[in-house]
Amino acid sequence: MGAAPIRRQVQLCIGKAGLPVGSLTYVRQGRRENSAFAYDAAWLANPACFNVSADLQLMLGHQPHKAVSPHDSVFHGAIADTAPDAWGRRIIARDHARRRRDDPQLPALTELDYLLAVDDFSRVGALRLRDADGSWRRTVAQGRRNTPPLIELTHVYQASRAVERGQESTEDLRYLQGRGTSLGGMRPKCTMVDEDGRLAIGKFPSVGDTRSVTRGEVLALKLAARAGIDAASARIVLLGDGGNEPPVAVIRRFDRDRDGGRIPYQSAASLLQASREEDRSYTEIADAIRSHSHAPTEDVRQLWRRLVLNLLITNVDDHLQNQGFLHVGRGLWRLAPAFDLNPFPDKDTESKTWLSEQDGPITDVSMLLARASYFALDAAQALTVLGEVHAAVSSWRQIAQSPEIGLRALELDDFAPAFEHEQMNAAAALIR
Repeated sequence: MGAAPIRRQVQLCIGKAGLPVGSLTYVRQGRRENSAFAYDAAWLANPACFNVSADLQLMLGHQPHKAVSPHDSVFHGAIADTAPDAWGRRIIARDHARRRRDDPQLPALTELDYLLAVDDFSRVGALRLRDADGSWRRTVAQGRRNTPPLIELTHVYQASRAVERGQESTEDLRYLQGRGTSLGGMRPKCTMVDEDGRLAIGKFPSVGDTRSVTRGEVLALKLAARAGIDAASARIVLLGDGGNEPPVAVIRRFDRDRDGGRIPYQSAASLLQASREEDRSYTEIADAIRSHSHAPTEDVRQLWRRLVLNLLITNVDDHLQNQGFLHVGRGLWRLAPAFDLNPFPDKDTESKTWLSEQDGPITDVSMLLARASYFALDAAQALTVLGEVHAAVSSWRQIAQSPEIGLRALELDDFAPAFEHEQMNAAAALIR
């Protein structure tokens, strides 16, 4: 006989006040997993209510969801956006495997276990999960928190390093539990509280790095800001006081306001209701912006500016989870600040997300200029944007060696192919 089905229900709430939104039901039967969500009648009657995820309808009744591929989530998009990233899942799985060795009767992890393992204090966006007894998931005892302050980064870094090397202790894993993030991939990182009390993400060097990836990401975000792009605030923090301090990229979270209020978030993948196995396009994102944005013209123009930057800095990890939207009000959204921008000097300038179904991946400046009108830019406006982005990227060596980035002259050669290539030359020829 097969294992008995697992059925669990948690309450979905929103915002700092934890206003109830609806109920999330998870079911596992053998290897099959699925979920259903139902809005509360009180939420639907609230004048301020809005649809928290594009793949839901504002209506009563259970709305089922199952993964369309092995790489997709069993939860609706905006709920799935709050789940741990690949690094967070690695920590959770390692800790669980270690505990199962001591207790073989411990059941296997479910997708709901991963979702609930994120600490309530730092869960991305404004959605929150509460048990039937009213307790927030992963909230620690009163007066304590899982999210470490800046001064604890060295401890987190050392524990993360041990995990990467396969040398972690039980204490390392327990310390890292709940400190993961939903934004990002397999690289070691944690959610943290910055010196001013605001939430941030700390990204650490990896044992396999052949160049200073953390400095490269902060460099890319600084160049983006110079290029007129709304980008996440970032800086480099050095751990320790020796001669070879690890550089950590500290990137400010944009889903919290100055008072700690939570801002609803959903990824571009959620907005497009896209499977991870589908090739989707920026023209589709532009269409979604026109349907859902509080300022559609500004957002589609900003999106095109980001496409130019991605091409010129060789940021080819531009999948739909690396782009997001923040709720403004009345069901309208705005393009979130740019994040996860990384120069890839060892890769070809070919985007992961297509420009359009007809064009395929972005490989050159001429493709972008030909499609500029789809992003509400005429030819002259597009060339102006191209010139501004080109000028910002052209300053990469100067910015890279500035005190705020701290790359040494010898390290510039590691990054040069990402910033100095034929598409930069093509852009320069067009804007003369």
